[in-house]
Amino acid sequence: MTTQSRGKFITIEGTEGVGKSTNIAFIKAWFEAKNISLLHTREPGGTPFAEEIRELLLSQREEQVDAKSELLLMYAARAQHVSQKIKPALEQRQWVLCDRFSDASFAYQGAGRALGLNKLSELDQWVLEGFKPDLTILLDLPVEVGLSRAQERGPIDRFEEEKVEFFEQVRQGYLQIAQQEPERMKIVDARGSLEKVQQQIEQVLIHFYQQQVTGS
Repeated sequence: MTTQSRGKFITIEGTEGVGKSTNIAFIKAWFEAKNISLLHTREPGGTPFAEEIRELLLSQREEQVDAKSELLLMYAARAQHVSQKIKPALEQRQWVLCDRFSDASFAYQGAGRALGLNKLSELDQWVLEGFKPDLTILLDLPVEVGLSRAQERGPIDRFEEEKVEFFEQVRQGYLQIAQQEPERMKIVDARGSLEKVQQQIEQVLIHFYQQQVTGS
């Protein structure tokens, strides 16, 4: 592999129940077979402080959480995560695999909460200064199928309590990003068997890995 000035940043996105956890394990194993160890982290969370914010965000509560409060907490956690964990790892040429990142805010708060893209884009630019993943895999699934799978996992969090219409908007938000940034965000159809899903993921990984090898 060509010498890299920094590690690569890979993220996994998708609505509820798309199978992120299972496929993250597959991705880690795939890269480790190539002698590339991935630092696995998640959002919201990833550092002790950011994990405390995660608890605030996901806990069920009687008080309605204002959409702007939710968004600002997401970016507070993200600022800490990026500065204290993600960027330092990348600068040490460590590869990072993150369960959700800023695309989730554009999908969940921008589209799902209908906060729109203008202010969100300003906030994203202020916090991240253009920092984005090198590769994002979007696991896409019809909303009702994903919610059914999520409910089978056990107790649901505050986001999983939302109505189907909310998640339809989130899904469309993700698909819009994929349409706008096809080189970075790759869509994987998560409806089929695990084997078929992982075959699609592997094709994405092969292409990305070969790009790093050739330096193109």
